Amino acid sequence: MTKARATGWMALGALALAGGGCTSITEQRGYVFDDTLASTIQPGIDDQRSVAATMGRPSFTSEYGQPTWYYVHNATSRGPLVSARITDSRVLAVRFDDSGNVAAIDRSGMENVVHLSPDGDKTPTLGRERSFFEDLFGNIGSVGAGQGPMSGSNTGP
Repeated sequence: MTKARATGWMALGALALAGGGCTSITEQRGYVFDDTLASTIQPGIDDQRSVAATMGRPSFTSEYGQPTWYYVHNATSRGPLVSARITDSRVLAVRFDDSGNVAAIDRSGMENVVHLSPDGDKTPTLGRERSFFEDLFGNIGSVGAGQGPMSGSNTGP
């Protein structure tokens, strides 16, 4: 093998390694949906026990109001040097009545995903803006002036 050919193979290998680092990473998080199983749940027929046997444990349950089990799935994708973005989202909410029977089933998806963009790296607060030196020296002499033990007014016996 000639030196030029070996250099070509090394360059091709380096290009393959560099190109492999530019692919996006897809992650599946939460409940893995099986639409066939989810479609077998029927309001008025199934109860909490049969839903748990069919679907498994929920991602989380409601704390207040009508008892509801939520099955949540998110798929995220991110490229190199880029934060993750949600590419697919599914939520199955199974609501139960007071006796534990399925009352309703609600499905939602990407239409309810909200993308938040924070407002910079500072949290806005109420009040006036103070400089570093105002924070450092602003309270000298103003807190408890004349109220210390050496202030000269002794009200004790």
